[in-house]
Amino acid sequence: MKTLNKSKLSLALSVALLGASASSVAQADSITDALTSGKASVDMRLRYETSDQDNALEDASALTLRTRIGYTTGSVDGFSATIEMEDNRIVLGQGEYSVPPAGVNTGVYSVIADPEFTELDQGFIQFKSGGFVAKAGRQVITFDGHRHVGHVGWRQDRQTFDAVSAQYSDGKDFTVKYAYVTQRNRIFGEAADLDSKDHMLNASYKTSVGTIVGYSYLLEVDNDTDNALDTYGVSFKGGTTLSDVKVSYAAEYATQSNESAAADFDTDYLMLEVGATFSGVTAKLGQETLGSDDGLKGFATPLATLHKFNGWADLFLTTPNEGLVDTYISLGGKALKGSWTVVYHDFEADVASATVDDLGSEVDFLFATKFSKNYSAGLKYAAYSGDGGKPDTDKLWVWVGAKF
Repeated sequence: MKTLNKSKLSLALSVALLGASASSVAQADSITDALTSGKASVDMRLRYETSDQDNALEDASALTLRTRIGYTTGSVDGFSATIEMEDNRIVLGQGEYSVPPAGVNTGVYSVIADPEFTELDQGFIQFKSGGFVAKAGRQVITFDGHRHVGHVGWRQDRQTFDAVSAQYSDGKDFTVKYAYVTQRNRIFGEAADLDSKDHMLNASYKTSVGTIVGYSYLLEVDNDTDNALDTYGVSFKGGTTLSDVKVSYAAEYATQSNESAAADFDTDYLMLEVGATFSGVTAKLGQETLGSDDGLKGFATPLATLHKFNGWADLFLTTPNEGLVDTYISLGGKALKGSWTVVYHDFEADVASATVDDLGSEVDFLFATKFSKNYSAGLKYAAYSGDGGKPDTDKLWVWVGAKF
């Protein structure tokens, strides 16, 4: 009887081991399939840029080629991985420009923020199940049109973050996102990256008249000093149709505390915008106010895709201490198998001082087009008329791109 029980036990163990072995083989096959059945990507952009400023700096020009090569694996039990390398090179020796944060020709030429570099752009593990997605590693993080947190994709070295992030969506109306960032990989190459302890929370809810968003971005540079940039805000964006006219509307308000060992400041942010589309043309009128604390400190958005806001000439990447009121009107539409946009900005201080009140004006123009699904090209121009210590500035961009 004991011999029979031992035989049964031996048989059971053999079956279990055989099952485990088969399971291991199946798992190994799944991992192999995931690694070999993924998707590779190539993104290239050749761009010529000039910057002509009415100051002591020499005019700048740059012809650069940015190449981004990536691979995303297939999924195993909800897990996948992505790796992406990015490189930027000066072409044909056309590289007469300055990038002060990267130590390139500082104080010689006007700034074109595209240093030469080769680095890891993204490298993360992702888990996805239903409406839940989590990532760990170097990744792109953007919120709400990039106004507070973006990837700065206009520059050749886009901004990414070393972070743990999570997102949940019910698939209909509600979405919540959170990220904890330990390093900001900025647009100036690895030497200018910043260690951080950033918490980012963003929640949105879609209603019948628009989307409501609430957010908190609690930023801290990890440099052994007392510093904190805490922003809390709410936004609303929607649209409707009146007769044959599509109407859009948007509003946003935020409050910010900027704390350091030296001083503390409190500022506000306000944005109002209305738009209408008729006869194939979209017109928008808006005003964005980055407030000031008594002319001593302006509302800051250091992680935003700043080129997208307050004029393409990039004269207000840092908000003046007096703050900034940007009143703008834009027109856009389709032409020649592409799209065009014209924007006019009028700038002034939020809190005027003895030397800063009127901050000038700017006219921007863009035409962009695509050839089939893989190729693109564009022309862009910005003309800023300076005041309040800002130099007159003209910038031109011409580019072609390819994605596979």
